[in-house]
Amino acid sequence: MALWARSQQLQGEQLKQMQALYGPHFPIEIRHHCADWLESQQWHDYDMTNPAHEQHAKQCLEQLLACVRQKSTDSVDFVTNMRLNEIYLQVKQQYDANPLNLVRIIQHCLDTERELVQSTENEGHQSEGMQENSQTDLYRQLDCTFQRLYQMTQETEADLQNMKQKQELFVFQYQTSLKLQNQLKQLQQYPQNDPNRQAREKQLMAERKEVDTNLQLEAQQLLQNRIDLAEKHQQTFKILEDLLNQTLEDQLVQWKRRQQLASIGGPPEGSLEQIQQWCENLADLIWQNRQQIKNIDLLRQQLPMKCPGSDLLPQLHNTITSLLSTLVTSTFIIDKQPPQVLKKDTKFSAGVRLLVGGKLSVHMSPPTVKASIISENQAKALLHNENANVNDTSGDILNNCGVMEYLKDSGVLSVNFRNMSLKKIKREEGRGQEIVTEKKFTILFQSEFSVAGQELVFQVRTLSLPVVVIVHGNQESNASATILWDNSFAEPGRIPFIVQEKVHWTRLSQALNRKFSQACGRQLTPQNLKYLAVKAFDGHSTPDMDFDNMMISWANFNRENLSGKQFTFWKWFHGIIEITKKHLREPWQEGYVVGFVSKGHAQELLLSRANGTFMLRYSDGSIGGVTIAWVAQDPNTGERQVWNLQPFTSEDFNIRSLADRILDLPQLVNLYPDIPKDLAFAKYTKKQPEVDTKTQDGYVPSGLVSTVQLPAASMMPMSPLAPRMYEEPASPAQSIINPGSVQSTASTDTTMADMNSAANAEIDLTELTVEDINALANISFTDDFNIEGAEEFDTIMAEDLDSFLSRVL
Repeated sequence: MALWARSQQLQGEQLKQMQALYGPHFPIEIRHHCADWLESQQWHDYDMTNPAHEQHAKQCLEQLLACVRQKSTDSVDFVTNMRLNEIYLQVKQQYDANPLNLVRIIQHCLDTERELVQSTENEGHQSEGMQENSQTDLYRQLDCTFQRLYQMTQETEADLQNMKQKQELFVFQYQTSLKLQNQLKQLQQYPQNDPNRQAREKQLMAERKEVDTNLQLEAQQLLQNRIDLAEKHQQTFKILEDLLNQTLEDQLVQWKRRQQLASIGGPPEGSLEQIQQWCENLADLIWQNRQQIKNIDLLRQQLPMKCPGSDLLPQLHNTITSLLSTLVTSTFIIDKQPPQVLKKDTKFSAGVRLLVGGKLSVHMSPPTVKASIISENQAKALLHNENANVNDTSGDILNNCGVMEYLKDSGVLSVNFRNMSLKKIKREEGRGQEIVTEKKFTILFQSEFSVAGQELVFQVRTLSLPVVVIVHGNQESNASATILWDNSFAEPGRIPFIVQEKVHWTRLSQALNRKFSQACGRQLTPQNLKYLAVKAFDGHSTPDMDFDNMMISWANFNRENLSGKQFTFWKWFHGIIEITKKHLREPWQEGYVVGFVSKGHAQELLLSRANGTFMLRYSDGSIGGVTIAWVAQDPNTGERQVWNLQPFTSEDFNIRSLADRILDLPQLVNLYPDIPKDLAFAKYTKKQPEVDTKTQDGYVPSGLVSTVQLPAASMMPMSPLAPRMYEEPASPAQSIINPGSVQSTASTDTTMADMNSAANAEIDLTELTVEDINALANISFTDDFNIEGAEEFDTIMAEDLDSFLSRVL
């Protein structure tokens, strides 16, 4: 990107510093209008102390003045022309005697600009680098914690083995004590005065006393070892719990949030491999510690000893089992979400994964996963009460069961549902003004896992992101709005599926930017977002307002129509996304589509350029419309004015592409500001295949070409209530709307608003032409009817149309 283009993106203090570079000594207008020439010169080749370079500087001054003069000549704006002429005389008088001084000033300005731009860009890179470093530090910290836990687990295992040996020695000595006691009982059978008995008894009593003394000491040591080991396990479990929470509630929850944002244009959610590795490490550590607790319990059963104070072992057993349960149930996740706008009777897919399945050998008894659709209220009840009836669903899904498979190479245990389809849906009563496309459902995935044979059995469930069920394609726009709002503003750990009714415009603009960038390949500019803000705060804002702290509601977004329009802000914006994605993606990415600019502002911009300059802008008055505005002389008055082609729709571009239409029209010369249209659009044209004109059937091939039909002065403007003439759909001709008119209708389409206007004007419908009647077959209804059954909708349409035709024909 050129330096001047990058400089214009500076903000805040850097922008002020850049503006301060220019003034009477070097007007900023020269920097703007002669930017390409200025940046193409080798300014550092000049030596300010060498008089021989003065002649070269003189030539450079002449070339700069020639550039200013040329720009003045090219400009059609009177004020710009006057200002450039004034600058020409000022610079010539100021530097004619000392051109090297001008070179020095230009060097300083460009060098300072470059430093400011690089500093700003480096700050951005440093910010990214800081995030990467922060993530690296986090990973290093987690790895250190895992190493510490493995070391602690090894130490408790060593203590356990040592305690086991001591207990075995204690049991051996205890048996020795019992043996000595039996021998003493046998000596009782001998006479009291038997000298052998007295000597032997004395010896045995001494040995038994020594053994019992040792047993007493070893019993105290064993008891203390048990207490110490329990305390060590308690410390280990505390760190394990913290690490488990950090992995699941931070890392895994963040991944799920990224997955949610990725569905509406956010950055990719990233790989699960690192998180799975952490979860597998946790499973390994938890399992090892749980086995140690079980072995300690077994040793206690073999040698019962009353522990002073509270016994920690039952608590430790419950804690470690609870950690294992949390890990297993929390790592049962959806790695591939089902579509959030779910159309009835349409095939869809999803994927479910257990992150610790391989480590815990769950695949040894492959579990079956079942998918079902439940409502928002059913999801609330399920999360509130784990024992809620999971068989109570809100519809029927075909192919909703699958067996999890284990991939040994990757260690992934997962199941992919590839051919599910929703055959039936049951809707609950709505809340207030809520319509069908605002009702949210979710796909519930559930299964049962057994670990270590049948020792532990876990009932696992996971819910998909909210889905909106539609039955007709014209409901998709409203459904997409519900999903965009929910995914953008949902809070972690919320009650399903509560979302804010009002948000700051800044947050909504970020969501719109992500959505548009995902679909169309390039982000919206700050100017685009300000234009959208004015549009969204319909009639309650001006372009100079600070929108950042203004609140916008869901109703403003996609429930209430814009002033004077039959559509909401979202429907208008969604229509722009669709036509740009399908027909304007590459020109938009190249920056050839201005798009978000009002008709008035477009007129101001074009009137400052040469005749034939044109720009592409999105229609304000129609959904998914793109108009071409260009500046030319009025054939009747001779005055320069801006003309606007009737908006094109996707149907128009399906007949003939935007690039072909632009190249067809000789009235369009340069794309704003001054890019030749061939340079901008020739690469996007659809090349027609070469056809041999001498065909066997004797016919000569034909093609479509767009033309502009300039109306006579007496024909303008057309009354908005007058009947419209409809051309054949294959015709490329486009009408021109008077620059002062706000009317904008496609030549091959009609709307309910047109019919209503006709009815209000008391026009005789029996006078409609055949073309008018044919056009009625293409009437496009929005989903405001909130019809759930497409078949019922088609039946109503057919009956109404048949009745109308029988009446007027």
